[in-house]
Amino acid sequence: QVHLVESGGGLVQPGGSLRLSCAASGSSFRIYAMSWYRQAPGKQRELVATISTGDGFADYADSVKGRFTISRDNAKKTLYLQMNSLKPEDTAVYYCNTNPTGDYWGQGTQVTVSS
Repeated sequence: QVHLVESGGGLVQPGGSLRLSCAASGSSFRIYAMSWYRQAPGKQRELVATISTGDGFADYADSVKGRFTISRDNAKKTLYLQMNSLKPEDTAVYYCNTNPTGDYWGQGTQVTVSS
């Protein structure tokens, strides 16, 4: 069974920053492209950012481009999302997974941007 554990979320004011982490176990982390997803209440889960296996390419949703940075540490089997200049519309539960997605999702980590 693959385990994905997201952490680092919290309450932050608009314009603030958070760094999310995703600890992966039970699979060969380094061979998979990885993505961050998010889901706000009443909305579909959306793709936020993707990073290639070699950390040489990253792709972002238009809504976060220039503000978020995805990275990975293959030795630690950990995925990161640095979020700067946060906006209220970034409020959501954030999840990590392979891209294309695997069968198992973690519980996610809540990010709330509010003043």
